[in-house]
Amino acid sequence: MAPKTPTIARIWRGRTLPDKADAYERYNYEAGIKPLIEKALGVQTFREDTPTHSEFVTMSYWESVEAMAAFTGGDPQSIHHLDRDKEFLIELPKGVQVLRILSSHGMVGGS
Repeated sequence: MAPKTPTIARIWRGRTLPDKADAYERYNYEAGIKPLIEKALGVQTFREDTPTHSEFVTMSYWESVEAMAAFTGGDPQSIHHLDRDKEFLIELPKGVQVLRILSSHGMVGGS
């Protein structure tokens, strides 16, 4: 069977205080990213540290909006907050961005 091609990218963003960033990174990976890896075609995580906050971005890649909706439980833009997000995040994200992938060139991910 040929590998599935991603046509949709789902982008989640969350910010935490710098002194909580390392702990949130570990927690988010265990509680949020690992389950996502099992369902999405691909997952990338990013982190930007500034003096006032650390921003985390998760991009997941999906075969279709329908496949993504099956993971989210219906609404592809709904957010599933992790149990400890209120403890770590400055504010709870209200939505995600869902983008159609138009093209991809070169090496676009890491290990």
